This record gives sequence, C-alpha cells and structure tokens, in this order.
Amino acid sequence: MAKSIVDAMDATSVKRLIFISSMGIYDEVPGQKYRSILDPYRKSAEIIEDSNLDYTILRPAWFTQKDEIDYETTQKGEPFKGGVVSCNSVADLVVKLAETPQLEVRRSLGVNKP
Repeated sequence: MAKSIVDAMDATSVKRLIFISSMGIYDEVPGQKYRSILDPYRKSAEIIEDSNLDYTILRPAWFTQKDEIDYETTQKGEPFKGGVVSCNSVADLVVKLAETPQLEVRRSLGVNKP
C-alpha cells in the first residue's frame, strides 16, 4: 500500500504525507520484540523513507479512548517511553502537522502519553 501511495503522490506532485504506522517497527520499545507481525509496517516505513516525499511517520503506542490530549514524541533511534496514547492525542498531532507542513518533515515520531 505504501508503494501505491508514494507512486500516486509522485504522479500528482503532492509532497506532504502524514503516515500512521506502529510503535516497535525499529525495535525501539525496550523489552519488546514484535518480530514478523510488524514486517509490513517496517516495509511501509522503508518505502516512505526512501521516497522524495515530505513525510512524517507517526508510530503511536497502544490507543486509548480517554478524552485527553496528553502526549510526547520520540525520534527514530530513541527508545519508546510509554505504552499508551489517546486517539485524541494522535489526532491533535496530525492536525498540528497538517497545519504546519514544515514541522517534523522527513521524521519518524514515536507518540505516547508521558
């Protein structure tokens, strides 16, 4: 699917992509090895990172339905800090990224509740 997205964006000259993936794709969650279940997510991230798009990949923790906006981010290569994050928090970050297109370009962000 990521290849189709990148190809379509290239064909239409759309550059900004906010892509939601999963925590653990870079083995960044201390004490956890998610192995092959995350292989499709890893491959998608690789395809996007190899593109010329202005991407931001989000790697949220397990979702909660709490009515709160409370999150922190980590960069690719940093250990993941928490195990959960609210859907509202992820939505808040997506809106910030969409409204400020130059924010966190060509980055992969872990997202969790502090």
